[in-house]
Amino acid sequence: MTQIFDLDMIKAVYDRYPARVAAARKTVGKPLTLTEKILYAHLWDGEAKGAFGRGKDYVDFAPDRVAMQDATAQMALLQFSTTGRKTVAVPSTVHCDHLIQARVGAKQDLQDALLKSNEVFNFLESISNKYGIGFWKPGAGIIHQVVLEQYAFPGGMMIGTDSHTVNAGGLGMVAIGVGGADACDVMSGLAWELKWPKLIGVKLTGKLSGWASSKDVILKVAGILTVKGGTGAIVEYFGPGAESLSCTGKGTIANMGAEIGATTSTFSYDDSMSRYLKGTGRAEVAAMADRIKEHLQGDPEIYASPEKYFDQVIEIDLSTLEPHVNGPFTPDLAWPISKFAAAVKENNWPAKLEVGLIGSCTNSSYEDLTRSASLAKQAVEKAEDEERIHHHSWQRAGALHRRARWHPGHLRCHGRRGAGECLRPVHRPVGAPPRGRRRAEHDCYLLQPQLREAQ
Repeated sequence: MTQIFDLDMIKAVYDRYPARVAAARKTVGKPLTLTEKILYAHLWDGEAKGAFGRGKDYVDFAPDRVAMQDATAQMALLQFSTTGRKTVAVPSTVHCDHLIQARVGAKQDLQDALLKSNEVFNFLESISNKYGIGFWKPGAGIIHQVVLEQYAFPGGMMIGTDSHTVNAGGLGMVAIGVGGADACDVMSGLAWELKWPKLIGVKLTGKLSGWASSKDVILKVAGILTVKGGTGAIVEYFGPGAESLSCTGKGTIANMGAEIGATTSTFSYDDSMSRYLKGTGRAEVAAMADRIKEHLQGDPEIYASPEKYFDQVIEIDLSTLEPHVNGPFTPDLAWPISKFAAAVKENNWPAKLEVGLIGSCTNSSYEDLTRSASLAKQAVEKAEDEERIHHHSWQRAGALHRRARWHPGHLRCHGRRGAGECLRPVHRPVGAPPRGRRRAEHDCYLLQPQLREAQ
């Protein structure tokens, strides 16, 4: 696999970690959470010279990376072109995924997008090449999944012009979605300002069982915190239950942290992250992270008495966690599956489930896709009226059942969220299997993932 991540940059970040964490611990006079270690390690002015008030003080930071998607990169790069710089100050990438609409099929949809947005793509490619920015052409992958697979690293800080930048928290980053002006500032070598966040700790114990998945963790958290409960805060997950989750499962949890208004979410570095780094061709990064592992986790005292160090603590026993259904109408209306039927009857909601949509916006794990495929397969086998079951869903379920290699993140739907807010259309990768027909009554698209051979 060709190395596209910046190993020298990561090494420089890790080299300064011990000194900066030690200085921060001395300054604040108490143990540090993982979130605090990452924040203090990325102060614009270097080592900490004083403590900051959570939710009060505005602080300048020096992020390690910038990621942009095609719909938001245009203005950011136009602004950057006026700075007079010959190259970007930090490693940056552009990902062309948001301007491709799913209508007919992968090849046709991509060609339509190339014709419709050709000028935009050419501009993004040329300006990226001019200023040393990594360019992911249309069809090359969805931004947040590519970042997790290629660029994210434990203990790093990045900003991205996409709300799903937070997905990289599954690999132990503080990754935050921002506007194009913020991205321009960082690419120009300027400090990035953020109000020092509050801290919400989620202690996970036990281990998932049955049909419960990583997504059910964040669905339950959403039910507890509501869609506004994470505003101005970073959510840090810890405990033995967190260590039992896969790295992509952690990504799913971090990704959906946007639904509770959180600045971002993150996890301590552990064996699952090490395995993921090695599995995605980044063994060198895993080796470097192993050498400073103690600084990529919160101090032990934190987790022994979390209520002393977090503004709010939530505890979830994964062993007893049920699969959840969230909604209708809002993502923080959380129902354990055992109580959902009663809630449907009590509230006079439609009792018949007719359409299921799976989106990469909230899925970063194979676990979710395998469960969805299994449900689709079972539905085909048991449905009285098989015409109501999407034929392509059955085909893809069969493919996954045969253990084909799936590319995570390439299964996405966009419909209506909240009070009729229509989400943006996205691309499907070149070579993806045919998609189903548009369900106009729900203003949604049912997309299928790309199959790829094992590398």
